[in-house]
Amino acid sequence: MSLVSIETAVNITPEAIRSTYELIRPCIRRTPVVEIEGRDLGVSHPSVTLKLELLQCAGSFKARGAFTHLLTREVPAAGVVAASGGNHGVAVGYAAMKRGVAARIFVPVVSAPGKIDRIRACGAELTVVGERYADALAASERWAAESGAMVVHAFDQRETLLGQGTLALELSEQVPRLDTVLVAVGGGGLIGGMAAFYGGGVRMVGVEPDGAPTLTAALAAGAPVDAPAGSIAADSLAPQRVGELMFPIARRSVDRVVLVSDSAIRAAQEALWDAARVLAEPGGAAAFAALHSRAYVPEPDERVAVVVSGGNGKRESEK
Repeated sequence: MSLVSIETAVNITPEAIRSTYELIRPCIRRTPVVEIEGRDLGVSHPSVTLKLELLQCAGSFKARGAFTHLLTREVPAAGVVAASGGNHGVAVGYAAMKRGVAARIFVPVVSAPGKIDRIRACGAELTVVGERYADALAASERWAAESGAMVVHAFDQRETLLGQGTLALELSEQVPRLDTVLVAVGGGGLIGGMAAFYGGGVRMVGVEPDGAPTLTAALAAGAPVDAPAGSIAADSLAPQRVGELMFPIARRSVDRVVLVSDSAIRAAQEALWDAARVLAEPGGAAAFAALHSRAYVPEPDERVAVVVSGGNGKRESEK
């Protein structure tokens, strides 16, 4: 199946995202936006709008996709299973707890201790296995085959993309006049869902750690390919490759992808804390790091929003 036919088959459209939002709305938070003067954040741009998705239930945007799965699919007696660097596991565990179903989560050893603790607090069965997300994914697939549990993929299923796309719908209602949105990229579920909703009407800029350039590598190769999986944000932005479902959306509707260093991510975390007392994890601060480090420089009159995507962790300096 070609990349175009893959996208057509799964029908990830603004209308489908709107229907998804109506379904999951009672289970998630409508996270706030805040407009901050650029000089307060240490950037040259006059003002920046932050979409504070770290205030989402379960601490990240991943709750949107997790609830979409549990509300649109029939969950078997064996419950659900997911592989995660951390945030997706927290979200699936939280959604499963709220829906009263069993959950088993597989995470790699790079997963942050705080995320592991949150998964366990939700009552999910937790298995720590392997060095990277790909190892946890393989283990989760074996468990799904053995147990019959329903797979909830972190980024490469239709339900995941539809759920994450609801963030764009919400942002479009809160800030209807936008030129550009900066979004961190790991497996691409968030930027894929958001780009499917905006459909080119807003400039979508992906931001990746330079140690985990998954979408950058895919765009260069013309298809999802394996990429390095390093960076201080490895527990949320280093899945080895982007999803097959999001790639045709990204190729059509993502304007560009920029890379940021670990030091830039740390500096962005500090700036968010100092200016707004926003305590973002490394992956959650990556999109803002593109502005703060000038990896992305907007035009003076460009209306820019940044998704602060997660807060399940401490700043690097506090570890």
